[in-house]
Amino acid sequence: MTEFDEADWRERLRESRAEKDEFLSTDRRSPLSPAVREEFDGLEYFEPAPAYRVEATVRIDDDAEPVEATVENGDPQRLVPVVTFEFELPTAGGDDTVAESVCGYRPTGGGDGIFVPFRDKTTGQATYRGGRYLDFHPESELTDGDEVVVDFNLAYTPFCAFDDAFACPLPPEENWLSTTVPAGERAPDLEAATTES
Repeated sequence: MTEFDEADWRERLRESRAEKDEFLSTDRRSPLSPAVREEFDGLEYFEPAPAYRVEATVRIDDDAEPVEATVENGDPQRLVPVVTFEFELPTAGGDDTVAESVCGYRPTGGGDGIFVPFRDKTTGQATYRGGRYLDFHPESELTDGDEVVVDFNLAYTPFCAFDDAFACPLPPEENWLSTTVPAGERAPDLEAATTES
């Protein structure tokens, strides 16, 4: 695993967030309505937190059964567990750590990326009530025992939080974390923009 360069990491995170805000405000694929886009001034984010960029151990279970995920604004969706990430996160007070894990999935139709929907103790309060997502695009096939980085600063809000026209799988129970994850995107506050428009 390469050495962590915090300054470079912070700059790449800043650029990523700027690109996301640009996409939401200008791209025709944005989940924001044209009226909301006119007043949109960027998402709210937690401050960059290196403590929530964690090293995780990969666990592979070739016999894992598909799970049926509840879908916001849609029919249930079958997800195929392809990996489990095991790691430690800071406790709420930050003076200790707690062992956690999340499953990574692929839809039953396949795909290249690994999809990690999760909930934590900020869900429904500081972050969207339906949970948040992480995406992984490993450069090579993951094997049991690999060490990878899971960066919760990249956690993002599903599109159904912005518009009911979108259907979003909700995190299965095995991806409900027991602690807070004050990193990544906060709950979107579009009410002011809607009111002003």
